[in-house]
Amino acid sequence: MSRRHAAALLAVTLAGLAGCAQTTRPPGQVPGGDAERGRTLIAHYGCASCHTVPGVRGADGLVGPPLTSFGERSYIAGELVNNGQNLQRWIRDPQSVEPGTAMPKLGVTAEDARDIAAYLLSLE
Repeated sequence: MSRRHAAALLAVTLAGLAGCAQTTRPPGQVPGGDAERGRTLIAHYGCASCHTVPGVRGADGLVGPPLTSFGERSYIAGELVNNGQNLQRWIRDPQSVEPGTAMPKLGVTAEDARDIAAYLLSLE
């Protein structure tokens, strides 16, 4: 291959790779979410009675799954892609996602769900 062809191939490859750059927000971020507030809300809503949650005092429940490394999970309840929007939906109304799930609808507000999601997605 000539130098000219190699240079052209390199230019095309680099241009293609530039198009692969991440343009979306990292999955662990929730726009407007306050992770620290979310941590305290987990205790407020009683999530700790069913779940083990790192960073939340007394959150050592064994009824639901542990929420350790939640930000690294691919799916929520085996149903939804794990991202901020889906997690907020799950937190606010789990029955709408998975009818019959043991997780109750707790009356979590949209703002509170956003902050709880921000905290859970920060857990790596």
